[in-house]
Formats: sequence, C-alpha cells, structure tokens
Amino acid sequence: MKTIIITGPSGSGKSYLSKKISKSFNNSIVIKTDSYYKDNIFIKFLSIFQYDIYDRPISFMKNEIKKTIRSIHNKERLISFYKYDFKRKDSKRSKVSINYEGDSQFLILEGIFAHRLDLNYKETINIVCEEEKQICFKRRLKRDQSERGRGTSEVFNKFDKSWHLFYENVQKYLNYYKVFSISTLDKVSYNKLVEKLLNEKKIN
Repeated sequence: MKTIIITGPSGSGKSYLSKKISKSFNNSIVIKTDSYYKDNIFIKFLSIFQYDIYDRPISFMKNEIKKTIRSIHNKERLISFYKYDFKRKDSKRSKVSINYEGDSQFLILEGIFAHRLDLNYKETINIVCEEEKQICFKRRLKRDQSERGRGTSEVFNKFDKSWHLFYENVQKYLNYYKVFSISTLDKVSYNKLVEKLLNEKKIN
C-alpha cells in the first residue's frame, strides 16, 4: 500500500485535496492528523494562554497515529481511529473495519503534522498544498467560525502564528525529499498529480 502525505499551512486546501483524491481513487484510506489532538488537562490548560499550542507537535498523539498507520500497513481488520471535537476539546476513539483491496490502494495522511511523523518519506508520495496567505486566512476564518466556535480576533491570532510555524518547520522536509507542490485552485497541477498517482498504481 502506497502512502500519500498531504501537508501545508492552515487553510491551504489539504482536506479538500484529500477528499478529491479519495473520490478519484475510491478505495483510499484517509487519516487526518487533526483527529489525533490530545484532550488531557495539561494541553487544555496551555491552550488558554498559548494561541499556537495546536500547531505544535506536543498537542497531538504522535504514537497513536503511528499505531494506526502500522495497523493499516499490517492489514489488520479492525483499526483504531480517533476523532477530535474542537468545540468541546474532546477526543474519541472508535474501531473501524477496513476492507483492503490490494497493494494499489492508497493511504492518505493529511494535516499540518503529516510531514513530522518520522516516517520514511523517501518511500511516500509527498504533497505540499500552497496558496496565498490571504486566501488561506479567509478559508480558516470560515471554517473556525462555523465548525470550531471561534471569533475573528482569535482566528487571526492563531492563523498568523500557525502560518509562520509551518514554514519554519517544513524546510527540512522540502530540502530532503521529493515534494509535489500544488494549488488546489489549479486544475492543471491537479491533473498532473492524478497522472502521477495513476503511474504509482501501475507500479504497485
């Protein structure tokens, strides 16, 4: 099973792209790093004073997401997935039955931490979503207000810090591995990506 990494700054279209790819390749399995945030008292306390806590690796369950990835690669039938409620700051685990369809199936890891999981990124298909900062902010504002109950000033503070943190930490990934950069608004680059993924399926 080939693994696709989709990372990018907040609001760059990661979730949109992962949904689009999973529709084009309908047997794909999607894991969102946003679903693996910690809900312990320590993180909840830090989040009161530190706007960018959820943009730092300390806030998410790295070991748990790696367990999920290993279980899928081992083709276990019942897989533990997590879902995080941003309004309640609460995490729930559930067991999901997976139907595997051969080695040509894609596992999609999507989120701001997808490139920071200490995986073998030489063996993965690496994608970075890139978009203008103002466009990303507008997307983030709309999402956070409707889905996460946040006000405009809170979103602005969180977004600005998360933007700088992402680009501060992504450089090593960009320098060391083959990365496909894409704007989700650009149909040409998406078609090139689909062509690349089709070639990967043929190889596998």
